[in-house]
Amino acid sequence: MKTVLITAGASGIGRAMGEAFEAAGHQVWVTDVDDGALAALPKTWQSRKADAVDEAAMAQIIAEMGQVDVLCANAGIAGPTALIENIALDDWRACVSVNLEGAFLAAKHAAPVMKAAGRGAVILTSSTAGLYGYPNRAPYAAAKWAVIGLMKTLAMELGPFGIRANAICPGSVEGARMEGVLAREAAAKGMTRDQVYDGYAAGTSMRRFVEAVDVANMAVFLGSDAARLVSGQVIAVDGHTENPDPKV
Repeated sequence: MKTVLITAGASGIGRAMGEAFEAAGHQVWVTDVDDGALAALPKTWQSRKADAVDEAAMAQIIAEMGQVDVLCANAGIAGPTALIENIALDDWRACVSVNLEGAFLAAKHAAPVMKAAGRGAVILTSSTAGLYGYPNRAPYAAAKWAVIGLMKTLAMELGPFGIRANAICPGSVEGARMEGVLAREAAAKGMTRDQVYDGYAAGTSMRRFVEAVDVANMAVFLGSDAARLVSGQVIAVDGHTENPDPKV
């Protein structure tokens, strides 16, 4: 049994990861800022309220755990949907902070624990926005590209200690966060929500959105011994994105 830490693990992709890791027989620890979502988690999980960019809180939780076999640095926010000239600096900073600094802090404090054990797997949640430029999503795309750079560096730094690092790039994932993106983009482009949705789906070769469980299943594989020599990789779970600029 492995001990798994998932940031932003109380809902969406994070919760799906927790469910998948528990089903695989592992102990799940979750951090999140949503009190209601935390209260609804399975009683078999360990959960703590913590902001992913609160370094003291993250350090304390990892110290309390004592062992981290798999880290899923999953915290992220969608950020603003707007042309670059209409993005406020505070909104830019908030988006980059959660998506990039959250991953950095989790990895920073988990790394010494994994080094001491001589093993571990770090899984960072990036996005297909980290593979392509996305119109109207500048801060999110910039942060998710940076997450991949962070992962590549972690793979090089931590590999000699038996620790692997990889990044998952989900495509458009069914759920509340994507619904918010669809609504904002529809308003910005003068389109309906369904038109924008269909545009995103048409941009994949499989013509569909991803479900959170698809991303979770990949995380379980990357955290498993079956992936013992998979490191430094960027793996898209997106139904093959062909066109990152959704059009109808």
